[in-house]
Parts: sequence; structure tokens; C-alpha cells
Amino acid sequence: TQIALFKGKEIRKTIYNNEWWFSVVDVVGILTDSENPTDYLKKIRKRDKELGIYLGTNCPQLEMVTDTGKKRKSE
Repeated sequence: TQIALFKGKEIRKTIYNNEWWFSVVDVVGILTDSENPTDYLKKIRKRDKELGIYLGTNCPQLEMVTDTGKKRKSE
């Protein structure tokens, strides 16, 4: 896992199938200024069924290092 910066804030990224993949949760957190971007993303998925299906099939969860230094699957 590596870090990319956007507007001075960190977005986790990793190589998957020879491509860079970015943490959707990190991007949502930056774009919305949400204190809990994981919950924000869950609410969006519930409200917009089509988006929820798209995120579930086109955004696989990949292991990334969290703030605590542990590897966890993240969107």
C-alpha cells in the first residue's frame, strides 16, 4: 500500500493486476468531508441500488494498511 495526496489529504493506493487502485472510502472522505466515510458510502449504496450493484461488482475489496498499521480489506 502506498499513499497518494489529493488536496493535501491522503488516499491509499495499491497495485492490483498491474494497475493502480485507489481506496474509494478515502476518496469519498475527501470529497464529502465526512467524519465517517465508510458509513457515508454504505448509506449511498442503500439509497442508490444501481450504484450499490456497480460498487459491489466493479470495486473489489483489497487489503490496504489502515491508520492503526494493520492490513484490512477496504473498498
